[in-house]
Amino acid sequence: MLDVTLLGTGGSIPLPGRYLSSAIIEYKGRKILMDAGEGTGVSMRAVRSGFKSLDVICITHLHGDHVIGLQGILGTTSNTGRTEPITIIGPKGIKDVMKGFRVIMPWLAYDINIIEDPEPCKPIVINNEHIHGELSITALPVKHTRPNFAYRVDLKRNPKFDPKKAQENNVPRQIWGQLQREDKPVVVDDKTYTPDMVLGAPRKGLRVSWVTDTRPTPELPHFIEGSDLLLSCANFGSNDDEEKAKNKMHMTFAEAATQAKEGHVKEMVLTHFSQAMRHPEQYVQNATSIFPNTIIGKDHMHFELDFDQKFAEPTIIPTHEED
Repeated sequence: MLDVTLLGTGGSIPLPGRYLSSAIIEYKGRKILMDAGEGTGVSMRAVRSGFKSLDVICITHLHGDHVIGLQGILGTTSNTGRTEPITIIGPKGIKDVMKGFRVIMPWLAYDINIIEDPEPCKPIVINNEHIHGELSITALPVKHTRPNFAYRVDLKRNPKFDPKKAQENNVPRQIWGQLQREDKPVVVDDKTYTPDMVLGAPRKGLRVSWVTDTRPTPELPHFIEGSDLLLSCANFGSNDDEEKAKNKMHMTFAEAATQAKEGHVKEMVLTHFSQAMRHPEQYVQNATSIFPNTIIGKDHMHFELDFDQKFAEPTIIPTHEED
């Protein structure tokens, strides 16, 4: 199961009642943060997401509304007593941004592993025992006013154990569980047994895609293909604003919906709304007429994704004042 929480849904500047676009993806209590604009740390506190279990931070691009809050989040995480390294992934220039932050944050209780300008469309190697193996993170360059990535998080689902197949392959019973749990061969009495000798057909896992601050691109539908949940930039609700969207290198509701439809995603949540659009729900039909499974994102909207569910029903996490 994956838990996804929208920490904010605004673009450019935070507003009273609307934080900047960011999201937490959680698996077995470990967290991946998507973007970190101003106030993201406050929103994390409001939903009590916790900082100590934050393992990876994915920065799409280096505009302030996606990165300025990073310094505060790292400092707060250090104050929790965390000692394990944190991985930060971002476009070219993220190392320089971190150098600037370290001027006012020279000491942290943990190391930072920076992955700058990752290779497109290949799983990013992250040396973290909590992330490595079952979860993978992939990046795709998208089209904005400066280098920018979309991100995809995939949760692997192991095939079912097939006892009949194990018996037919004469696999010793004492290693059935090991072959089922571990993706590597096991040697017994000089004979090698592989996981495929005890497992059934492959099964689809879970996929969450984070796409923000981009124009539609030919590569994007393939990248988000089959996403169980797509969190997508949609700065402009009205179709009449398409020219503005082109000039600012963003998408309208209709353009985001078209990408979702072409990518055969299950469900799309719109986010990163222009500060001029205070009531994005007024324009929802511009998206649902193209892609019916569209939801207007709200701050602190939460999704629980399970392997066999058709759609994830959103809930709103109650916020809490600091004690």
